[in-house]
Amino acid sequence: MKLELLCFPTLGLTFNYGALLGWSAVTGSLDPLSVLPLYSSGFCWTMVYDTIYAHQDKYDDMLIGVKSTALKFGDNTKVWLTGFGTAMVSLLVLTGKMCDQTWPYYTAVSLTATHIAHQLYTVDLNNPDDCASKFRSNTQLGFVMFMGIVLGNLLKKEEKSSDKSVEQE
Repeated sequence: MKLELLCFPTLGLTFNYGALLGWSAVTGSLDPLSVLPLYSSGFCWTMVYDTIYAHQDKYDDMLIGVKSTALKFGDNTKVWLTGFGTAMVSLLVLTGKMCDQTWPYYTAVSLTATHIAHQLYTVDLNNPDDCASKFRSNTQLGFVMFMGIVLGNLLKKEEKSSDKSVEQE
């Protein structure tokens, strides 16, 4: 394996390191069965949005010799991105299962799946403006998942406290 092939996943591995740090800061532990699916889903998401971003200037990349996922995946980009998107959503579901998440979380995962599917179905990889628009839409996707995690955890906390109240009666 050439070193140049390692550049593609490096961004995903680096950008999502915060999931590991945040998890350990909030929970006080680093349970791999819970945090690795979350971290891996973030990696898959980064591969999706970064590859869409890379398609904006793929012709310039060809001219100057830059290696990018847009060029690496070529005509099979949507197939690759569908794989990464499917893995992302599956890993988010697994994360929710491992963390006993509640309906707000799974609603956010459903919205995420819908967003990714729509994005991949409609993106014109040969239109830089469309790629830029799809890339920017991922900020909304991040907000949806953030709210799903926060609201899911708040509901979980509320359910636990109401369960304790019932047990004490």
